[in-house]
Amino acid sequence: MKINSIKELIDISERFKNSLDKQYKQVLVCGGTGCVAGGSLEVYAEIKRLIEEKGLLAKVELYEEDKGIGIKKSGCHGFCEAGPLVRIEPDKFLYLKVKVEDCEEIVNSTLVEGKPVERLMYNVGDKVYHEQEEIPFYKSQTRVVLEHCGHIDAESIQEYIAYGGYQALAKAIGTMTPEEVCKEISDASLRGRGGGGYPAGKKWSQVLSYSSDMKYVICNGDEGDPGAFMDRSLMEGDPHNIIEGMAIAAYATGASEGYIYVRAEYPLAVARLNKAIEQAREIGLLGKNILGTGLNFDLHVNQGAGAFVCGEGSALIASIEGERGMPRVKAKRTVEEGLWRKPTVLNNVETFANVRHIIMNGAEWYRSFGTKGSQVQRPLH
Repeated sequence: MKINSIKELIDISERFKNSLDKQYKQVLVCGGTGCVAGGSLEVYAEIKRLIEEKGLLAKVELYEEDKGIGIKKSGCHGFCEAGPLVRIEPDKFLYLKVKVEDCEEIVNSTLVEGKPVERLMYNVGDKVYHEQEEIPFYKSQTRVVLEHCGHIDAESIQEYIAYGGYQALAKAIGTMTPEEVCKEISDASLRGRGGGGYPAGKKWSQVLSYSSDMKYVICNGDEGDPGAFMDRSLMEGDPHNIIEGMAIAAYATGASEGYIYVRAEYPLAVARLNKAIEQAREIGLLGKNILGTGLNFDLHVNQGAGAFVCGEGSALIASIEGERGMPRVKAKRTVEEGLWRKPTVLNNVETFANVRHIIMNGAEWYRSFGTKGSQVQRPLH
């Protein structure tokens, strides 16, 4: 299947969503690294076997008419200490510390009879929390970049599209000029979420202003800080969100090629990013003439060897170029001479993950989050 226009994207999104809504139940088994280490893949396999045994398993392809039960590996739910986690839709049940021996009861009680298995639910004293969103850990959270993690199949482009995926890219290239996209990102006060805090819109505008036969977009997914897990959760749980943000950046700056730099110690993130890129190419959302608009942009995953210093921009670029990953003296900034001395956008994973939401909801919506004064872009010295 190839999506050749913005209209086709909108039409197929509705078809995918309607197909998902027809599924009687959906089982989301956490497929993040934390739960995988605790045995979630074995839980997934057993629940799938039991559903299939009863003849209730939904078809894989979303555009098929099917009222069965869907089962999928989701991204990280965030409640890692209670994993492996299993969420049941549309009931919003969340089962904690699920073992293979619990699977038969989950299938028979919840999926067949519609009853909760309370012993597997979060409880405090005599209070049992049936719905995930009512659990104190989740109740105060407003998820933006993590909205899909734990709620959709992390390995399915169809599900990402069903829930509005790539609509922001379509909006940007279909209704906005590159300058307008850069301005929207600037007006939103989106700053580098990797820690540097440089205004993303200003960086994009600078890359756009340079004339060059080649420009690049790089996503820094090195995340070398001990105990860090945010970028890893995004790359594993919602890879298409990152790809879409990078594609919007490519349109806004005139870039035609991109790299996602990920440390090799993140094998699941690497695998899911590569799969997502392959899916996007196959369906026509990466490559030549994206959505019939004339936009050309393709992506590659570059694996780092685990050097902490490669989280620094110039060292990361050196590593992609095949050199030793060491910081360089910057005679000129990356926006002018970055990868292979061409104008380059270099942003963190979380920065790109915010882009889709800003384009779809607007700068004012994004600026409504945060503490007083956090939206103000202070002068850079």
